[in-house]
Amino acid sequence: MGAAQSVPDGIAGGLRRAVTAAVEFGVARAGIAAVRALDHDVIGQAHHPQGTAGRVTAWEMAHRPSNRQRNRWVVSLLGMQPDRQVLEIGFGPGLAIAELARAGAGHVYGIDHSGVMLRQAARRNAAAIRAGRVTLIRASVDQLPPALDGPFDAILAVNSLAFWPAPAQRLAELRRRLAPGGRMAIASQPRCPGATADTSRSAARDIEDLLSDAGFTHLSTRILPLSPPVACVLAASEETGG
Repeated sequence: MGAAQSVPDGIAGGLRRAVTAAVEFGVARAGIAAVRALDHDVIGQAHHPQGTAGRVTAWEMAHRPSNRQRNRWVVSLLGMQPDRQVLEIGFGPGLAIAELARAGAGHVYGIDHSGVMLRQAARRNAAAIRAGRVTLIRASVDQLPPALDGPFDAILAVNSLAFWPAPAQRLAELRRRLAPGGRMAIASQPRCPGATADTSRSAARDIEDLLSDAGFTHLSTRILPLSPPVACVLAASEETGG
């Protein structure tokens, strides 16, 4: 028998990516319950997805119809234009990033502190990244890199505010990164057991209070009637900046 033939790097890389995608899809199809038997870290994966359970969480977040509808709706509230510079905090599997790019935003930036989510979002938005229209960075909201000092025309966060350390302080820091008259959108769809429309309204009031305390003005709340409803609080920075 002759010597084994080496596989070219490009082909090997493609095979590895295909196998990884197939495994992630298969594990995700098996369901969260099956993964719990393999990875006890599944609890809290929505906060910081990692490992096998993190890949399952990312797959579920990306393919749940309500998540897709929620992200599409939040982006529609911002009214994107070709010259807009936008930042998303906690982009997860990259659904809103993709919607922003499709909506025609000039450049879309995003941060997430999960390497699993960064890989998922980068795959989902690979064409826009290659075109220089999307930049994704692994970072946390309390340690934003200097490259994201702004100014941004819009900043959004979809179901991530609850995980921020000292959210009032973070919102004040983000307000300083907005262009004069820039808009902030904070969306929440409560996922706690038994969540109802009242839970969503309570979440909206909490977000309104935080934004007001951080110096935002022109607050308005929109509701998407899912189960439970999604509340999105829109706000603006001062017209004069600051």
